[in-house]
Amino acid sequence: MARYQKGDVSAFAELVSRHEKRLWNFVRRFVPDSATAEDLVQEVFLRVVRSAADWRPSAKFSTWLLTIARNLCTDNARRGSVRRADSLEQTPGVAGDEPRGHRIERLAAPGGNAERAALDREIAVRVDAAVTDLPVEQREVFLMREVMDMSFAEIAAATSSSEPTVKSRMRYALERLRVALHELADENGPAAVESTP
Repeated sequence: MARYQKGDVSAFAELVSRHEKRLWNFVRRFVPDSATAEDLVQEVFLRVVRSAADWRPSAKFSTWLLTIARNLCTDNARRGSVRRADSLEQTPGVAGDEPRGHRIERLAAPGGNAERAALDREIAVRVDAAVTDLPVEQREVFLMREVMDMSFAEIAAATSSSEPTVKSRMRYALERLRVALHELADENGPAAVESTP
């Protein structure tokens, strides 16, 4: 980023190359469809270009980048611009070919059977829905920690919150997700959740 601030355009391409995949994973799991995610990722990088002079070498670039992404995703969620009604004729939880909420992909175990694969898909859909249903503050902390692999200190800096607040939001998010998985276990038996990778 310091090189880009000094006018090295190739440094920006390197930043995109280094951070695009992690940024996409974060944003895609925060919004319910790929098109919105693509728009937001592009907007993040546009803001990096526009705000390049604001970045300070004392700040970790990835934290600064995630702060921009988090603010855009939060604004997007608060506007409610991504909510849409599902058709009564569609499969529950599916709008066209795109699953509602973010996509948590799982691979079937080698040699697995169709019943296990169906249960794995059901678990993925439930986890996906549970994450999507988290309050925005909890969802962003959960995604930054689990998807972006950020430390609590980095999350606190990105969200302008204290570390205890971030840890509290994570604890509440995990508790809500635990409840959602217990409901699934009650419906399909404890082995359903226990055998989840």
